[in-house]
Amino acid sequence: MPESTAAYSIDSRITRFAPPEPIVSSDAAAALARPIEIQTETAMRTRSRAESRLAESRLAEAALAQSALAQSALAPSALAESALAESALTPQSLRAAPTRPEPARTGVRGLLSSVGIRVGPSAAEQAQRDSDARLARDETVIRQATWTRAVSVLVANRKGGVGKTPVSLLLGGTLASVRGGSVCVLEVSDDPGALGYRAEGSPANGLGELLGALGRVSTAGQLAGYTAPQTSFASVIGSVGDRRALTRDDVLQLCGLIDAFYGIRVMDSGNQTSSPVFAGALDTADALVIPVLNSGDAVFDALSLLERLRRMGGRPAHLADNAIIMRLTDGRPVHPQVMERVDRVIARAGVAGVFSVPFDAHIAERGELTLGSLDPATYRVFAAAAATIVSSLRIPTN
Repeated sequence: MPESTAAYSIDSRITRFAPPEPIVSSDAAAALARPIEIQTETAMRTRSRAESRLAESRLAEAALAQSALAQSALAPSALAESALAESALTPQSLRAAPTRPEPARTGVRGLLSSVGIRVGPSAAEQAQRDSDARLARDETVIRQATWTRAVSVLVANRKGGVGKTPVSLLLGGTLASVRGGSVCVLEVSDDPGALGYRAEGSPANGLGELLGALGRVSTAGQLAGYTAPQTSFASVIGSVGDRRALTRDDVLQLCGLIDAFYGIRVMDSGNQTSSPVFAGALDTADALVIPVLNSGDAVFDALSLLERLRRMGGRPAHLADNAIIMRLTDGRPVHPQVMERVDRVIARAGVAGVFSVPFDAHIAERGELTLGSLDPATYRVFAAAAATIVSSLRIPTN
């Protein structure tokens, strides 16, 4: 501001608010004007800085616009990643507090959290949360697995009474429950087995009747007439009475028919692993599951089967190397030395995974099996095993 203007402004205020005084000299007026000059220089500097910031902001906006134009030629995924990166660098995200673990929701800790006192979960609650997260991941793997053809799982052990039928039903039920169906559990034993007895329902027709109608069944509706639908959405084809012994050709024809209408086939085999029937099931299997109990004979028979398959080479050896062992507990007491010996044998089996199924009263009843009646801990083990199986399947596209 010019000196004369500043002096005039001050003289005006003095004239308005103070008694008349002698006229102020020019030197005094300059001295009085000095503070206003200082304020004016400060204001000018402030304005200059503001203008600089504005210019910088406009340059930044221009740079962003240029960057946006350049990114318009990127693939959609790259644009999405760029947008996510920009959104992650907003001032709000920079000022956001770090993520804290969810507060407790159960017990005394949960009560305190509900009234505004933030308390972390107990060790038991955190373990439950971790287990829930693992189950969610396993079910996602099961649900989203796809292949270019139907796939099959063979459940086998030379030893009888080790849980082949319960494992077949519950594994198939788990797969069907998560995927919403399209799973068939098939009996492939030489003679009638217990599959039809352990499954839900009392169908009029089963495996024996289907064998007599193989040439006439050509639709899903016709095939459904020989199944036992389960509450898990699995379909079971087992014996409902006496039937003739299966042959290798029977197994191949049955598997071909089932694969035309179901995405996954689980086969409950018998005890004769050297029979043509077992050979036919082996030829159509993509994965191998071996149930065992905590007993020496069951585990040694399982190990013997694995060694035999590896000696065969090719597909059987591949099944053995990628097999999983389902280790069941039937509630009978087990001597510590026996348990230690079983542990050693299983450890050197050379399989892809071992899953220990806890004692479950529903399985131990030896009656009709319903997936929903299992203890939650048992279901989680079967879900983990099913996720491992579907993850291991690598089906060629040609």
